Amino acid sequence: RERGVGAVIAGAGGAAHLAGMAAAMTTLPVIGVPVRSKALSGLDSLLSMVQMPSGIPVATVAIDGAKNAALIAVSIFALTDADLADKLEAFRRAQAEKVLASQI
Repeated sequence: RERGVGAVIAGAGGAAHLAGMAAAMTTLPVIGVPVRSKALSGLDSLLSMVQMPSGIPVATVAIDGAKNAALIAVSIFALTDADLADKLEAFRRAQAEKVLASQI
């Protein structure tokens, strides 16, 4: 917090200890990104992150979901930053328009 950090995004594979350790060491929001691995295609990482004990939360996104992790962090910051909230809303509208304009 003293350095201006508002959230932690932790990408990890295998047993994926990084996100859990970060969450145990801070009260900042921690967003875990399970990384695809050879052995179990990232399922081991996903399960490790979503099964954190009560009281040590890790918000977890899909395997290799770094983009959504960043968007969650932006959503958190937008709670207290109106300019950022406007930009996030514009981004989401543009995404929706792109989908609606696509040919299926």
